[in-house]
Amino acid sequence: MNDVSDFYKPSLNRRRFLAATGLGAAFVAVGPANAQGRTAVRIQYDWLIDNAKIGEIVALQRGFFKDDGIDLTISPGGPNAQTVPPVLANQAQAGQMGSNQVLAACGEGIPLKMFATTYQNAPLVYVSLPRAPVRKPADLVGKKVAVTPNGRWLMNLMLTVNNIDASKVEIVTAGADLSPLLLGQADVGVGFSTNTKALSVLGADRILMSAKDAGIPYYTGTYFTSAEDYDKRKDGLKRFVRAVGKGWQWAYENRRDAVNIMCDAYPNMDREVEHQTVDTVMNLAFSEDTKTFGWGWIDSKRMQEEIDLFNKGGGFKNRVPDLGGVMTQEILEQTADARPRFG
Repeated sequence: MNDVSDFYKPSLNRRRFLAATGLGAAFVAVGPANAQGRTAVRIQYDWLIDNAKIGEIVALQRGFFKDDGIDLTISPGGPNAQTVPPVLANQAQAGQMGSNQVLAACGEGIPLKMFATTYQNAPLVYVSLPRAPVRKPADLVGKKVAVTPNGRWLMNLMLTVNNIDASKVEIVTAGADLSPLLLGQADVGVGFSTNTKALSVLGADRILMSAKDAGIPYYTGTYFTSAEDYDKRKDGLKRFVRAVGKGWQWAYENRRDAVNIMCDAYPNMDREVEHQTVDTVMNLAFSEDTKTFGWGWIDSKRMQEEIDLFNKGGGFKNRVPDLGGVMTQEILEQTADARPRFG
């Protein structure tokens, strides 16, 4: 999780936020119908294009968005990308980042609303080796853990919710790779279960403790829009979710072909590695909840538990977000027939 609390300052309303980020004068209307009668929709992602977008890529390449009257533009993010400002400035109709990041922004008064999600559980994993195995949070006692500066808050939250004395765990700052673990400079590193290539350097006997297993479950790849603009955007977003749902269904049922479509569209991806990873991707996107409610489901009870969890860990410095203000199931309910029910 990025520690966004320092970025979303208290009492920063939408107008002041846009002025502070330099986007107030850069207003670009998104969403009018084009000459073919389709609605233009731009999605601002928080990270580079990767296997978490396989549903979008398949839907785009197979024409599912056009079938639902959408002209989709994918805006990739990256380490220094801004995800929220384009959505508030109407340069993008929606953005995507972890539910924890959306909650942190809402806790600072930024008006965001979640309406669907890609992953039911975060791909973030705490990685260790047999020489100092960590399979559950209690195993962290006496270990040295290497995390990025942005990952320190989530690590502290894990220790808090599991009642672990932080003085008994040595936390060191490191880069985003797993070299400290590989070189014996740390006992535990942080990675992503979907980054097969990075994990492979540690060997087949590596041990992964997921964020969920660590007691800090949250959704990732969560779609959000401006709460203030939700009503006028929801028709286009509904059609977007319908098309993406069809893309994920096709990818789930045709995994090898879906990976090839993705790698053809983005040749920088390693085709062999992505074939090895696609099952992991599907296991994150589909769960018992999606078997009942369909891909993209956000459970209100679970989201309230997430709010309570982050509040317990001191994640909200100014206000605790209200569940009804930060999420809606309206679009999910209206697209129930198009979202695949696998689990």
